Amino acid sequence: MKPGLSLRVSQHLALTPQLQQSIRLLQLSTLELAQEVEQMLDENPFLELAADEAAPEPEAHEYQRQADDATYSEATGAETEGSGAENDADVAAVAAPTDWEGDGSMDAAVEDGEWGGDGSARVSGAADGEETEASERAHGHESLSHFLHRQALALRLSELDMAALRFLIESLNDDGYLDEPLESLAAGLAGTDDAEQLEELVHRFTVALRLLQSLEPAGVGARDLAECLTLQLHAMNRDEEGDPAVIQAALAICRQPLDLLARRDLRRLAQATGASEDDTRAAMALIARLEPRPGRRFADVERNVIVPDVIVKKSGRGAQPVFSVQLNPDVMPRLRVHEVYAGALRGGRGGEGHQALQSRLQEARWFIKNIQQRFDTILRVSRAIVERQKSFFVHGELAMRPLVLREIADELGLHESTISRVTSAKYMATPQGTFELKYFFGSGLGTETGGNASSTAVRALIKQFVGAEDVKKPLSDNQIAEMLKEQGIECARRTVAKYREALKIAPANLRKAI
Repeated sequence: MKPGLSLRVSQHLALTPQLQQSIRLLQLSTLELAQEVEQMLDENPFLELAADEAAPEPEAHEYQRQADDATYSEATGAETEGSGAENDADVAAVAAPTDWEGDGSMDAAVEDGEWGGDGSARVSGAADGEETEASERAHGHESLSHFLHRQALALRLSELDMAALRFLIESLNDDGYLDEPLESLAAGLAGTDDAEQLEELVHRFTVALRLLQSLEPAGVGARDLAECLTLQLHAMNRDEEGDPAVIQAALAICRQPLDLLARRDLRRLAQATGASEDDTRAAMALIARLEPRPGRRFADVERNVIVPDVIVKKSGRGAQPVFSVQLNPDVMPRLRVHEVYAGALRGGRGGEGHQALQSRLQEARWFIKNIQQRFDTILRVSRAIVERQKSFFVHGELAMRPLVLREIADELGLHESTISRVTSAKYMATPQGTFELKYFFGSGLGTETGGNASSTAVRALIKQFVGAEDVKKPLSDNQIAEMLKEQGIECARRTVAKYREALKIAPANLRKAI
């Protein structure tokens, strides 16, 4: 074949640096955005925080879709007017949904059976005063290690034993467990193959571990759940709290495989421990009241405080209430271009490094523009969500409608990937509580009338059924599926089981009261 030349005309999407920054800022959470702003303020001298002034009212602006203004004019460097968030409409990469995974271990099974939390996606329904109280607790937080170190100061120990105890305290995880074996800790600390030195360190750690496990809270320093429960029972026995026979039966239960306790197999536990069924039943109830995570109350509550990006307020009364949607001014950084530096740059044209400084000035302008576009898009999406889920804001979870990303994307003229980025790690404060924006999206289940029921509403209904059940005869997944069918909702047993697990509701055999 002979070599030749040919011309081919094609169209393709080119992501400019400004567009890439706009997409990246859109998917950042509030905390990540604050870090990004701090970094940009440190790096770019043309960017500064605006002086403290009244925050602009979001309602004063009209956020309208203008597809023609969505593209950036890189050649002239001019700033386009309008939201410009539609730049992301042609990006086909859809963000992956977040999966919540459990470890599936026997420890987790026991905890879910007795100490499990609410699996609802609701983050907070606290009033303003409760949120302030939570913030105050966060600032006055004392860690588990600091609490243990203070107790260790009261012990009269040699320098080596004190050092070993401090090392073990720093090796605990957030739940108060010692994950690594003493031999591994000794080998990592020694850094040598000297068997005699390793044996000496293991001996020191063994003594220090007994001291650690004698400190408060009871159960700290345990290697597994069974040891944690045993330590708490021994502490109760020393303090003469409770019936000694019941405590001894509980200790015997903790020496058995924990799957028997997780299944609440009363008969087999009574046979294995040699205790009466009454004592075994009382012992199981006692174990259920113990703390499986001794370090839980020392957890840093500040990381659980959610600052909403959007605030929804009920402004109307009667049968047709009106909900106003506005951005939270506390999370909106007020940035501006440093006028002194920008003026100096304009007066020094042609000087050395002028082109580089001009580039940094343009970078500051684009950053401010992209920040504004980010909040404009969040507000537009939030308003569309509130409009479609108005029944939820009035009646709660049971009134949630099926909603998918495509519906909001089609209404606003954006791509599904843009909606996915907007709804990830963004929160909305509503009269019903504070929720992640993704919470308002859910698939639909068919009904006998030919309509659809939201999966969120179905989960709320399942939770309602379980909450009203007879604890002596808990509802099975099949029974819940039949009850949903009576409500006109077609939901298979396997779907019920999936929703029940998402709500962290134990199976019927674990919910049964003995």
